[in-house]
Amino acid sequence: MIKPTINIFSENIYENWQVDEAKLISIGRKIFEYYLARSDIYEASCLNGYEYNTISFDILYCDGAKTHQINKEYRDKDYVADIITFAIFADAEADERFIFDDEINLGEIILALDKITESAKEKGVSKEYELCFLLAHGIMHLLGFDHQTEEDYNFVVEAQKNALNKVKDLNV
Repeated sequence: MIKPTINIFSENIYENWQVDEAKLISIGRKIFEYYLARSDIYEASCLNGYEYNTISFDILYCDGAKTHQINKEYRDKDYVADIITFAIFADAEADERFIFDDEINLGEIILALDKITESAKEKGVSKEYELCFLLAHGIMHLLGFDHQTEEDYNFVVEAQKNALNKVKDLNV
């Protein structure tokens, strides 16, 4: 497999935490590259079997009120989420997956920074670590991984932990 260009676009609309978007894009890219390098992940991902040169996805940093609104509007769910992932490529039927100019748009990861701060306190980790942990989780979803069974959940969480261990400049 040729190493694709990975384009990550981000926007922060949460004023109480000015995340270092450039650093998180770099971390996201390294996490993504780690996942692609693992044959067990790549072969089971939505990318396997497709030809592409570029992968792209978006990250939106917001608050829990926004994830609550998105959950109600788009998912018919009435709760605040720390993360929502719209995996548009993975969730499409295989014959409906769209590749334009050799680029695959995987979708969007939406992260509620206030909820992440709360979770970090509860878990006893830094909010930066929790943010990166959820970013790694969202990327797994964009690749088509879900966690409906305990076995699937354990696989996803273990992959996240391993990815974060491999990101050398994480410093969180």
